[in-house]
Amino acid sequence: MMKKFFRFIFKVLLGLFLFSILIVVVYKFVPVPFTPLMAIRYFENPEEPIEHDWVPIEDISRHLQLAVIASEDQNFEKHNGFDFEAIQKAMEDNRSGRKIRGASTISQQTAKNVFLWPSRTWFRKGMEAYFTFLIEMLWSKERILEVYLNSIEMGKGVYGAQAASLHWFKKDASKLGPYEAAAIAAVLPNPREYRANPASSFIQRRKNWIVRQMQNYGKFMLE
Repeated sequence: MMKKFFRFIFKVLLGLFLFSILIVVVYKFVPVPFTPLMAIRYFENPEEPIEHDWVPIEDISRHLQLAVIASEDQNFEKHNGFDFEAIQKAMEDNRSGRKIRGASTISQQTAKNVFLWPSRTWFRKGMEAYFTFLIEMLWSKERILEVYLNSIEMGKGVYGAQAASLHWFKKDASKLGPYEAAAIAAVLPNPREYRANPASSFIQRRKNWIVRQMQNYGKFMLE
């Protein structure tokens, strides 16, 4: 009886493992139609509209690509999914009582948004690490950035670069200028509370900081 039980558990775990690889391979080529967070938001408030329109990375302003890298993960091109230098710095800051900061990379945020659910449990963090490893192994950096820019929440009910560009600036994502791109990147830490346009004084300061980071980092993508 116990052997059958353990055999069943093994088959379930093996099936989940194979399915996880399959879905990562599929999303290497196919646009992500929705995310778990979109589903959660819908069930929390069915009356809140969901704005989401997938576009290829070629149709997303290079300014926005640069803005999110400059503000969220400046080592994106260098690391393999985990920025251990940033993790160490965050641990030191948090231990010393300075402002709590995170160290999630764009790859980790992509894994969390596309495959998982919002949670701070160790199990969810472990699953995030697993999916981060998978996408770094199976996707290119360009594909990770493309999925990230099309999937993350960029406003209340607003998901992805195209929806955010239309929502905040009434233009396609390909037409965003550097300050508009920086404004969208500025709201990412709390997209349901912050507004990209009109920007509060806090978002304006953060936007100016992001533009400076883009100027320092900019030759990466804008030449």
